[in-house]
Amino acid sequence: MTSPTTTAPAHSPTSTSTPPVHDEPQLTRGLRNRHLQLIAIGGAIGTGLFLGSGRTIHLAGPSILLVYAIIGFFLFFVMRAMGELLLSNLAYKSFADFVTDLIGPWAGFYMGWTYWMCWVVIGIADTTAITGYLGLWFPDLPKWIPAVCVVLLLTGLNMVAVRVFGELEFWFAMIKIVTIVALVLIGGYLAVTAFHPPQAAAPAASFAHLWDRGGFFPTGTMGFLAGFQIAIFSFQGIEMAGTAAAETADPQKNLPKAINAIPARVLVFYVLALAVIMSVQPWDLIDPDTSPFVEMFSFIGILVAFHVINFVVLTSAASSANSGVFSTSRIMYGLAREKNAPQRFAFLSSRHIPRNALVLTAVCISPAIVLVMLSATVMDAFSLVAGVSSVLYISVWGLILVSYLVYLRKFPERHAESTFKVPAGKVMSWVSLVFFALIFVVLGMARESRIALLAAPIWIVCLAVVYRMLRHTRMSAEPIDFDAERVRAAEELRH
Repeated sequence: MTSPTTTAPAHSPTSTSTPPVHDEPQLTRGLRNRHLQLIAIGGAIGTGLFLGSGRTIHLAGPSILLVYAIIGFFLFFVMRAMGELLLSNLAYKSFADFVTDLIGPWAGFYMGWTYWMCWVVIGIADTTAITGYLGLWFPDLPKWIPAVCVVLLLTGLNMVAVRVFGELEFWFAMIKIVTIVALVLIGGYLAVTAFHPPQAAAPAASFAHLWDRGGFFPTGTMGFLAGFQIAIFSFQGIEMAGTAAAETADPQKNLPKAINAIPARVLVFYVLALAVIMSVQPWDLIDPDTSPFVEMFSFIGILVAFHVINFVVLTSAASSANSGVFSTSRIMYGLAREKNAPQRFAFLSSRHIPRNALVLTAVCISPAIVLVMLSATVMDAFSLVAGVSSVLYISVWGLILVSYLVYLRKFPERHAESTFKVPAGKVMSWVSLVFFALIFVVLGMARESRIALLAAPIWIVCLAVVYRMLRHTRMSAEPIDFDAERVRAAEELRH
């Protein structure tokens, strides 16, 4: 394994699968351990939380807290399954590796391309979110201008060096963490002291607002279920907590630590933060088309804090968009290296950057420019894109669980030797798969996510066609012997 100071990029599920050809330029391993740790934490705080939580609160009321807790509960088992699989064979650098080994090359092909598309869609969603945040400061600015600037700026920065990406993500994640902790402390103090907002009709802050305005389920069962539609989007990127730690020098220590911290992160970043917001500003007074994080400080009359929080959520969206640009370029590079994508995307610039893959990313994210121009509000555009991304991401999480079930059947001895077993692994894997199937049913209730569900079969058919078209190219690639690689990786770690 690599040392913490020379860690490979953690986002690509395929970039480490193909043995390097020493005569060819390789990706620069420029991320340090501090970058990886903050990237892992920042991955648990997405744009869906900062922007999408206003819509989810409007749909579900205070019961949205239970929605986030339920999703976090099941995703914890997905991450535990991923963790046990990664540690069962240290040659696995990501979930695409163990999906390929345990299910088959076609599954790895689907996982790589679908994960790439997930991040493309997330990049589109984040670009629309940035447009919305800037609109609060520049309401007369045409929406397409910031969208174009975001695409060009992030593509240009990622053309420089991987270290630039690492530094941007480090500070973006730091800003998000400090802000949410500060918001929880300030909001909690306001609720305890029964702060009264300057609006005459507004009620005083109180934790009782979580149940005294129509109860904990004020919008009924259907409203509670509708909250899952956008809430599931908030958790996309949570897998980085595992894949980043798996790339450090001591995965047996860092991977369990990163995954076991997920419940605490969900509790603080999602449940506690939103509980405080709804205690200060009652759920039925929150505008579904704006960020509740921004709106809370405007509600209590602290305009300076309003601008500060708007800057923070803007950097959060920029952070996620930056991750999308980085991830999609590395994923495409890895797919091309494995002959699962056109070879032109395996080209590296003199700075060891996958330039052609980056240009493709810019082209793929550009539809956000048209989307924000055609949508009535930024939130409408965001909701539509979030639905598409959620459908794709659930299939990725589902394949991780299927891989775990295959692993239990094919390698029972490895499971017996594991020091990081999934609690009630087989049972919870099946229960989690049933949960994801029910989420698909819930997604079908909303127009935006229903469109995404209908588009999913089209995506699968397109991938099947491409997979068949590339069969001759793929046959010329030397298959990876993961059993041999497992022995070699364990020996390297021992030394």
